[in-house]
Amino acid sequence: MIHLGFDIGGTNIKAGLVSCEGRLLMKNSRPFPKQDDSACVALMETMAAQLLKEADLSLSDVADIGVAVPGSIDPAGEVVLHAYNLGFHNVHLKAAVSRLYPDIPVTMANDANAAALAELYGGAFSGKKTALLLTLGTGVGAGLILGGKMFNGGRGNGVEIGHMTLDYRGAQCSCGSRGCLETLCSAAWLVQQGRREAQANPRGAIAGCVGGRMESISAKTVVDCARRGDAKAAAIFDQYVEYLSQGIASIANILDPEVIALGGGVSLAGDILYSPLRQKVKEKVFFKCEYQIVPAVWGNDAGIIGAAMLLGNSKK
Repeated sequence: MIHLGFDIGGTNIKAGLVSCEGRLLMKNSRPFPKQDDSACVALMETMAAQLLKEADLSLSDVADIGVAVPGSIDPAGEVVLHAYNLGFHNVHLKAAVSRLYPDIPVTMANDANAAALAELYGGAFSGKKTALLLTLGTGVGAGLILGGKMFNGGRGNGVEIGHMTLDYRGAQCSCGSRGCLETLCSAAWLVQQGRREAQANPRGAIAGCVGGRMESISAKTVVDCARRGDAKAAAIFDQYVEYLSQGIASIANILDPEVIALGGGVSLAGDILYSPLRQKVKEKVFFKCEYQIVPAVWGNDAGIIGAAMLLGNSKK
């Protein structure tokens, strides 16, 4: 038997067949249909059929189906309450998928939670009981592993570490609060600061890196300029690492996790990120120890793998 996992994103839907051990066997990807949720479900059915055909398998070989979604999900794991990137609001997605596959169990989870679960299967959390995943992308997602299982909050509403407050006087977050971890530690913050610097210094390294095209400045632009020794870019990135270390230290003081893994685009920065981050976290935590802060292993495949393993993990 195999598991079928879907990772639904605002840009693409990814689907994959996953072994009982959590190994990704085969995957495909299609652009996310912008029409409505029914178009999304129809495309999922098409993608699953294609995968099974290519693997010379049938629905009778599928043990269960998991779906990862970038948004908030009700405690029962049945309704996508809000997934702004998808345009989903109060969508009964689990029921819609179950109608296509009435004989196969279907589970659903937030994509960051699914990604954290994936790291248990041969990833950064393999063999660990307590671990934290932070995904540093346009926003900041988080997934927690407690007791060797995915933790979805005490009342099942999820875990929104990205919306813990770092600076109550800071910029307003999309959630309505101010100075959230997400406003200060996302790739979007680096882009914002990079553009501000480029506008102030049009002959500087950041502006020069993109030929003066402000819209082309990305988080990677800032990181690359900092790596090359530009003082302005280095100052921006140092402030970013400072904010991130504050957030991680606060979480570490509460959970004392065995491993902290970083995913998302910023996590690919390498030693310019990890070396100072580990030192800053060590200086800030109550328990004066060096926490294991590492890149997440599964990258863009994490959502598929985690979604596929949802049912099995819930039975542990």
